[in-house]
Amino acid sequence: MLIYLGAVAGVCALLYEPLRGAFMANWVFNVLILVVLFIGVIICFRQVLVLRPEMEWIKIFRTGQTGLSLKREPRLLKSLAKNLDSHVKHDRFSMSALSLRTVLDGIRARLDESREISRYMIGLLIFLGLLGTFWGLLGTIDAVGGVIGNLEIGQQDFAAVFAGLKEGLMKPLAGMGTAFSSSLFGLGGSLVLGFLDIQAGHAQNRFYDGLEEWLSGVTQLIDAPDSIEEVAMAGRHIDEKDLAELVADLLEENKRLRGQMHNSAVDGE
Repeated sequence: MLIYLGAVAGVCALLYEPLRGAFMANWVFNVLILVVLFIGVIICFRQVLVLRPEMEWIKIFRTGQTGLSLKREPRLLKSLAKNLDSHVKHDRFSMSALSLRTVLDGIRARLDESREISRYMIGLLIFLGLLGTFWGLLGTIDAVGGVIGNLEIGQQDFAAVFAGLKEGLMKPLAGMGTAFSSSLFGLGGSLVLGFLDIQAGHAQNRFYDGLEEWLSGVTQLIDAPDSIEEVAMAGRHIDEKDLAELVADLLEENKRLRGQMHNSAVDGE
C-alpha cells in the first residue's frame, strides 16, 4: 500500500503543472475531494493495522504466556476469546463443529463490516466528481445562453462582433474546465482508494484463512445434537447402556456370593 501511494505521488509530481491548472479550475470541489481521499486512505490503513493486536493476542494464547490476562481483549476475536477463556491447555481444546462455524462466521461478519466505510468513501469520491461535473455544465449552459442572447450583428463591425463573441465564450470554456476538473480528481481518487481497499481486503482474507486453518488444526471437533429429539435419543441410549452395565455387575456379584456360600458349605461338612 505504501509503495502504491509512493508511485501515485511520483506520477503527480511529474504532472504537477497540468494537475495544478486542473485543480485551480474548480478548487472548492477539488479540495473537498482530496479531503475525502485522505480520510479514506487513513481508514484503509487502519483496517490493516487493527489486525496486529488480534495477531498478538493469538500469539500469546498459542505460546501460553502469562501476559494473556493482562492483554486487552481483542475486538474482532471477542467471540473466540470468550469460548477459549476457560481452556487451560492452549495447544488443544474441544469445540463442536457448529460452534466453530458460528465463531468463524462472526469474525467474517466483523471483517466485512469494517470495510463498509471505505467502500462508501469510494462511492462518495465518484459522486463528488459527478457533482462537480454537473455544477460546471450548469455554468456552461448559462454562459452559452448569455452569449447567444447578447449576440447582435446589426450595423456593427464584424471585427467588433467577433471580439465580443470571443470574449463571451471564455465563460462557457471556464465552466467546462470546472466540470472536467472535478471528474478528473474524483475518478482518480476513487481509483487510488479502490486499490487500497483491495489490498486491505487481501490482508483481512489472509488473516481469516490463517485463523481458520489454526482453529481447524488444534480444535477437537465433537458431535453436538442439532435438535431436542436427538438430545432425548442420546439420553435414552446412555440410560440403556448404564442399565446394562448395572445388570452385568449384579449378575457378577450374585455369582460371586453363590461361590462363597458353596465354599462355606463344603468347609462345614
